[in-house]
Amino acid sequence: MEWGKTRWVCLVEVKTGSSQLEAQQLERYLRVAAREGFNALLSISNQIVATPSDHPVAVRKPLLRKVDLRHVSWFRIFTEAVVEHEHRGVRDREQAKVLDDLIAFLDDERSGAGGYGGMGAAWVPVREAASKGLLSPATAGIAEVAADWGQCLQYLGLRLRQDLGRPVSPVLPRGSDARSRVSHDAKTLGSEGRLEGSLKVPDAIAPIVVEADLGKLRLTTRLRVQAPREGKPKTRINWLLRQLPEAPADLRVEVHYPYAQLTPRAAIGEARANLDLLLLPTDAKRAPAAFDLALTRPMGVKRGKAPGSFVAETVRQVHEFYGSVVQQIRVQRAVKPPRLSQDSKEEERPLSAGAEPGALAEAAVPGGEPSTAD
Repeated sequence: MEWGKTRWVCLVEVKTGSSQLEAQQLERYLRVAAREGFNALLSISNQIVATPSDHPVAVRKPLLRKVDLRHVSWFRIFTEAVVEHEHRGVRDREQAKVLDDLIAFLDDERSGAGGYGGMGAAWVPVREAASKGLLSPATAGIAEVAADWGQCLQYLGLRLRQDLGRPVSPVLPRGSDARSRVSHDAKTLGSEGRLEGSLKVPDAIAPIVVEADLGKLRLTTRLRVQAPREGKPKTRINWLLRQLPEAPADLRVEVHYPYAQLTPRAAIGEARANLDLLLLPTDAKRAPAAFDLALTRPMGVKRGKAPGSFVAETVRQVHEFYGSVVQQIRVQRAVKPPRLSQDSKEEERPLSAGAEPGALAEAAVPGGEPSTAD
């Protein structure tokens, strides 16, 4: 790539199907790139990562002093092609035809670029150990399942991006890297038997939390919504319920009240029939601070991406939750400023000495024009 007097050169290493990138091979390419004065090494495979700089393979850091190492997955390339085709459009006929052919090629399983393949070989034994109450941090395969979970979250985000045409990404702890995230997820899985992550959708009211409970074989999608800061308790609760006419009847609504240990909860179908179920039992006049909306379904248990698999059922539930809940909720109107009481409105206030009413109004507004504000 050249622009002006600047020349930028990048080596590209490509893997398809189940072929994995290897540290030894990448390090050999990095030495070649450094010797030839190249700028970067880009790898492409079916391994999904959070960002191009978040490489799935660890290499020796001294080799990265002169050459940048980047990675992109085939499924991300496929996603960007779909977004360009479905949400932006390509006016040039030849370019549109090339894009169509690329999408068809990448979407064909025979291409070996079909993207994320689902949970790996460790999934079934780890899941079975959890369901039997035998899971511990020392269980074999914990780290592999945690790594697969990280890729699953990236896959979920890319699937939503294809439908929405907007960037959807997992919420990552600040300062974390792929290795620390896998370590954290493995620790949570080993000690609590669950996996958890969040997806951020632009302009959505809150991130979508996805939690897989391997012990109970349940998958929960949820989000927290801040309650309006005005109105009576029932008014604030109705503000939420009115926006969810298409929500599943078993969507769980939990109401958080300030300075209260009790958290009233009910299925949304029950709450519509009896709003009192969501009021604070000890103080019905106390206003809610936030709502938790959660949908729990049986978890997919199989490997791969076929119907009934963990990945396929998670994708289905995330889309159901987004379509019936997340995209329905709008941010509440801005809080109104404090209003004057009727008595203060009618009270006569003396003007400053020597000033006429019109002169005072003009002096208060730049340019000498009277204010028209209420």
